[in-house]
Amino acid sequence: MRSGLRVALGQFSELTDEKAKFAKQLGFDSIQLNTPALPGVGCWSYEDLLALRLRCESYGLKLEAIENVPVHFLHKVMLGLDGRDEQIRNYQQIIRNMGKAGIPILGHHFMADGTWRTSYSVPLRGGARGMGFDLGLVSVDISQRDGNLVIKRDPVHSAFLREHVKRTVTHEEMWSNYEYFIRAVVPVAEEAGVKLALHPDDPPVPMVGGIARLFYGIDDLKRAMDIADSEAWGLDLCLGTSSSMAGGAETVASMIDTFGPAGKILYVHFRDVVGTVPSFYECFLGDGNFNPAEMLLRLKKSGFNGFMIDDHVPWTDYDDEWGHRSHAHQSGYLQGMIDALDLVEKIG
Repeated sequence: MRSGLRVALGQFSELTDEKAKFAKQLGFDSIQLNTPALPGVGCWSYEDLLALRLRCESYGLKLEAIENVPVHFLHKVMLGLDGRDEQIRNYQQIIRNMGKAGIPILGHHFMADGTWRTSYSVPLRGGARGMGFDLGLVSVDISQRDGNLVIKRDPVHSAFLREHVKRTVTHEEMWSNYEYFIRAVVPVAEEAGVKLALHPDDPPVPMVGGIARLFYGIDDLKRAMDIADSEAWGLDLCLGTSSSMAGGAETVASMIDTFGPAGKILYVHFRDVVGTVPSFYECFLGDGNFNPAEMLLRLKKSGFNGFMIDDHVPWTDYDDEWGHRSHAHQSGYLQGMIDALDLVEKIG
C-alpha cells in the first residue's frame, strides 16, 4: 500500500462493491468517505465505525478519513442554539469511537448554511458542465436563501434554517460558536488520536443567506489554528475554494506555503476554478486559475506527505450522477503528476 504523497478515491457516502472495484481497477489503495451512510441518531457507534473500516480493508482499501457528519448533528452548535451541548457531547463520542475504530481523520466545516452554488450547468470544454457561483444572483440577506441550489436539495435543513434563523447571524456570534465548539472537541481528539480537519467556507464570502461565514481567507484560517492550538487540528485544504478567494492562484500558493511547513495540511481537495469571488465556476484541472503541476510541487516542497482527492468534478455526457468518467480523468491526472514528480526527484 502506497504511503507518502498519494491519491485516494473520495466524495461518496457508501462503499459499494462497484465503487470498491472502481477504486482498485484505477490503482487506488485508499478512500475517503463524505458523510457516510451510517445508522445512529446524532451519533455514530464504535461498532458501526469499526465495521465500516473493516469493510474498506476487505477490499484492500485503507479508510483515510471521514469528512463531515450529517449537518443536523451540528446545526445547533454552528448557530449557538439550545441543545448545542448535547450535540457537542455526541460529537465528542464520535471522535472517541473513531479513534477506537482506527479511523485517523474527521473532517468538518462550519458553514451553517452549507455550500452555495447558483448554477449546475456552466458550459465547459466539449459540452461538459460545471457548477458555478455568482454573488450577484443572490443576496446576503435571509430572504434570498432560496437562491442557493445546494440547500434546496436538503429540504429538512432548509426548513430548520427558516424556522430558527430569522435575523442576521453576525461574525462575532459565529466566531464565538466556533471557539466554543473547537475548545470542547480538541482535547477529546488529542486523547483519542484523531485529527480534526477544517474545510474553508465555500464560497469564500463574508456572508450569504443572512449567516456570517468565517473561513474565507488565509488570516481566518490562521485565527482558527490559534484558537485550536493543537496538533490534533489541521486543514482539509481545498485548493478549489482557495483558488476562488481573492488572489486566485497566488492565494493557493500562500495557503500551501503557510500551512504546509507548519504540518497543518492533513489532506487536500485538488481541484480548481475559473475566476474568483464574487463570480467563479468549477472546471477541469489545467483549465483553471492555477498550474496543477506547480501546486503539486509546492505541496511536496512544503512538507505535505498525505493524501489528496479530486473532490468536485465536471459533468460529462453519458456519465452517471456521481461522475465516474470525470473522477477517473481527474484522479488519473493527479496520479500521473505524482509519478512524474517522483521520477524527476529520482533522476535529479
